[in-house]
Amino acid sequence: MSVLWRVRSRLRPPAQRAVIPFLWKVKYFSSGKESAESNPVTPMLRHLTYKIKATGPITVAEYMKEVLTNPAKGYYVHQDMIGERGDFITSPEISQIFGELLGIWCISEWMATGKNSTFQLVELGPGRGTLTGDILRVFSQLGSVLENCDISVHLVEVSHKLSEIQALTLADETVALQHDAESPVYMKGITKSGIPISWYRNLQDVPQGYSFYLAHEFFDALPVHKFQKTPQGWREVFVDIDPQDSDKLRFVLAPSSTPAETFIQPTETRDHVEVCPDAGVIIQILSERIEDSGGAALIADYGHDGTKTDTLRGFYGHKLHDVLTAPGTADLTADVDFSYLRRMTQGKVASLGPIQQYNFLKNMGIDVRLKVLLDNSSDTATRQQLIRGYDMLMNPKNMGERFNFFALLPHHRLSGGSTCQSKSLPSLVAGFGELVWK
Repeated sequence: MSVLWRVRSRLRPPAQRAVIPFLWKVKYFSSGKESAESNPVTPMLRHLTYKIKATGPITVAEYMKEVLTNPAKGYYVHQDMIGERGDFITSPEISQIFGELLGIWCISEWMATGKNSTFQLVELGPGRGTLTGDILRVFSQLGSVLENCDISVHLVEVSHKLSEIQALTLADETVALQHDAESPVYMKGITKSGIPISWYRNLQDVPQGYSFYLAHEFFDALPVHKFQKTPQGWREVFVDIDPQDSDKLRFVLAPSSTPAETFIQPTETRDHVEVCPDAGVIIQILSERIEDSGGAALIADYGHDGTKTDTLRGFYGHKLHDVLTAPGTADLTADVDFSYLRRMTQGKVASLGPIQQYNFLKNMGIDVRLKVLLDNSSDTATRQQLIRGYDMLMNPKNMGERFNFFALLPHHRLSGGSTCQSKSLPSLVAGFGELVWK
């Protein structure tokens, strides 16, 4: 088994702090120093300028939503942005071990909660399908453990292009895919290992039931509202047209309060805050489903526990990119606020983490798995790929400390059945303590 190793990971250096004036359409912050030649008028830029001229400045959240998921021109909708020819690369593309350990995590939790007779694997934003493919390989290898369990795969994907790639990665080519653009299940088929697989545009359309939900580099792409504290109080950051150049965009601050300011906590001490209401809605849906039907959710992403401020950035060709330049051609991302996710569970489920990727994978036995693969490989190039992939995942200077894991579980899963919202590492949950097979 080989390891995919093409380019450096999707590392995001800290964004530069920006002091944004708080006078609407007078002074403004320019997000970069790009010249007109390096700031092409993209179809998305033209769309946004028309929109702003018609309705006025738009929130950063609306800007991100348009740029990333607009049905006609959105960055995620019609292109493959992952890998060497794309704009970033993710952990599953770096090493097969990553997905294998997440597969082990799902099985460990399934066993710990009584080996339910049905098992839905649900991935939000599944990329090229690599993570799910590695997990399904683990399921096949441990088929004797899961033989009495009815397993199905459910992928939540808005990108038509990526869903096609996922189908090539995961689906059995001998079984025709069923397509229905008007149905909540817009595509379905059978995986190469004989498991039913379905595609959805919205999490709400995935059937209720005992499920393990995975979200790897999903929440960081959801739209955020940005706020800055001023002498007049909190003011929301908007995107407007540069009055000196109609083909450029700028950031401005709202001259007065906006409804979205209700998302800011009264006890907030930071001077710049990013809030993602869409993430809150998804966490509430996951919490309700896990509370009602069991299972768990595992979220892996760049993020913080309510400490960072200005993290919005663009990513193009594996390099930082001005977020307002050539919209629609680059990825936009903001670090996940795990303290916000924890708060949005509303006590319906237990939450664990965030825990750094280095510790999570170490607890899951990555060192043992690496040794097995190295011992079973005589090919020098493959061994070097395995070692390089391990370094990318575990080195604190690479992904080891920049990536975090966060879990949602039923309260009864933890000792005593008491309500738990914890950053501690209870040994009874794999990854957040050492993996123990019983």
